[in-house]
Amino acid sequence: MCWSATADLVAGAALSSVGAACVLRTRRAGDLPLAALPLLLGAHQLIEARIWHIGGGTGAATVAWAVIALPLLAVWVPFGVWCAAPRGARRRVALFVAVGAVTAAFLAHALAVRPVRAEIRGHTMAYVIGLPRAELLVASYLIATVGALLFSGDRRLTALGILTGAGALVCWLLWRLEFASTWCALAAVCSVILYGWVRGRPAPKRALPAWDTAR
Repeated sequence: MCWSATADLVAGAALSSVGAACVLRTRRAGDLPLAALPLLLGAHQLIEARIWHIGGGTGAATVAWAVIALPLLAVWVPFGVWCAAPRGARRRVALFVAVGAVTAAFLAHALAVRPVRAEIRGHTMAYVIGLPRAELLVASYLIATVGALLFSGDRRLTALGILTGAGALVCWLLWRLEFASTWCALAAVCSVILYGWVRGRPAPKRALPAWDTAR
């Protein structure tokens, strides 16, 4: 979320560009879900720019925003970490994938049976959903996404998890005060870190031909 339609448009275009660069530089198939995350975040910002333009409400753009923000990211992030994690870390990351899947199921059900409304409040965009047991769902959402990064077994992804957790707290406080929506700034920083992670990933080892291994 950004503080205006223009900010969302700029952030969406920038994130999409970073995401495209991440995908193009990916050399491991297992890295693609995380590498594509900035593309998803960019689309998310562009959708919100549309919501600003139409003045909020309960239209298709609002529903699309909520689907990406809630059930999709809850499972996308831990699954992406699991795909990219070294073998030794996959078992523990799988626990966060399971938490994310269960959380996503509850969130998807809530979106299916409850209307979602976007409200412009100064320099913030508020989304009214009326989630049952909201505190528990938010906690499990953070455990799935941030926890997977923290226990990924990858130094850069662990640093990203620390940044995401701390940044989410700051953004939430600013949003609750209705000062300004700064989530797009956090998404931009995280996307740049992901780009650095993609560039630093070693190329997969190629198996030697049978005649070469026989030497």
